[in-house]
Amino acid sequence: MASPRFIALGVETLAVRTPTLPPATRTNCFALGTRDLIIVEPAPSDPAEQRSFASWVHDLAARGMKPLAIVCTHHHADHAGGSSWAARALGLPMWAHAATADRLPDVTFARRLSDGDRIELDGPVRQVWRVLHTPGHAPGHVCLHEERSDVIVLGDMIASEGTILIAPGDGDMAEYLAQLRRLEALGARLGLPAHGEPVDDVSRHLRRTYDHRLMRERKVIEAVEGSGARGMSTQELLERAYDDTPMLLWSLAKLSLEAHLGKLVREARVDARGDRWYASRQGAR
Repeated sequence: MASPRFIALGVETLAVRTPTLPPATRTNCFALGTRDLIIVEPAPSDPAEQRSFASWVHDLAARGMKPLAIVCTHHHADHAGGSSWAARALGLPMWAHAATADRLPDVTFARRLSDGDRIELDGPVRQVWRVLHTPGHAPGHVCLHEERSDVIVLGDMIASEGTILIAPGDGDMAEYLAQLRRLEALGARLGLPAHGEPVDDVSRHLRRTYDHRLMRERKVIEAVEGSGARGMSTQELLERAYDDTPMLLWSLAKLSLEAHLGKLVREARVDARGDRWYASRQGAR
C-alpha cells in the first residue's frame, strides 16, 4: 500500500489502487488545507485500499487537522468507487456537482457544487479553493483552484500517466476541448492530476493535450475527405486515424474516435449515412 506524500503547502496525497485505465493503476486522493480539510476523491473500492484511505484520514485528524467533507471530482468508478463506504466509515458529508450526484443515486450528497463556488478553509494559512465546473470528460466534472498558491486539482482533465478517455454518452469532445483552453488560461503554477505525478507548467501540459486531440481530429477529417463518394467505415477510420496507436488499445481508441465524430457531426463537418462516414455536404458549401 502507498504512503501519504506531502506535495505543497496545504496539499497531501495518497495514491490508491483503483480499476482505472492502463497504464495507470492508481488514483490520487488529496487532502487540501492547513487545518480545515477537504478530502478529494473517495476512490478506493478495494477493502484493503479502503482501510489505507481511512487510516490516512484518521491520521490527519490525529495530527490536529479537521476534515470537513469529501469531494468527488466526478462519478467514474476510479474516482468515486468508495463514496458510499467513505460516507459511512468516516462520517463526513459528501460534496459534488449536481450532475455527479445524479449519477450516484446511492450516495447522499450534502452539498451540490457549482462553478465559481468558494470552499474556504481556515488554518495557519487560510486557503480558498474555487470550484471550476469543467465538463467534457464527465458531465459533472469539477476542478479546484487555490488562487493564492496557484495550485489546481485537475481530476481527469489531463493525466501525467496514461491518457484521458472521452467516451460517447458520458463525454463531450467539444466541451472537453473548451475546458482545456479555459484551464490553460489560468496559468496555474502546479497541477494535481488524478493519475500520475504532479505537473509544473500546467498550461503547457493542457496545451499539449489540446493539440494532441486536434491532431487526431485532423487525421479523421483528412481520412473522410480523402475517401470521396465511397466514404469510410468506423473501423477504416480507426485504422487510419489511430495508425500510431498499438492495436491492443484500439477498443479504447474507438471510443475516442466516436467522440470526435460526434463533435464533427454537430459542426456539420462530417455526415453519417448508414454505417459509413462522409465529408459533409453542408460543410462543403
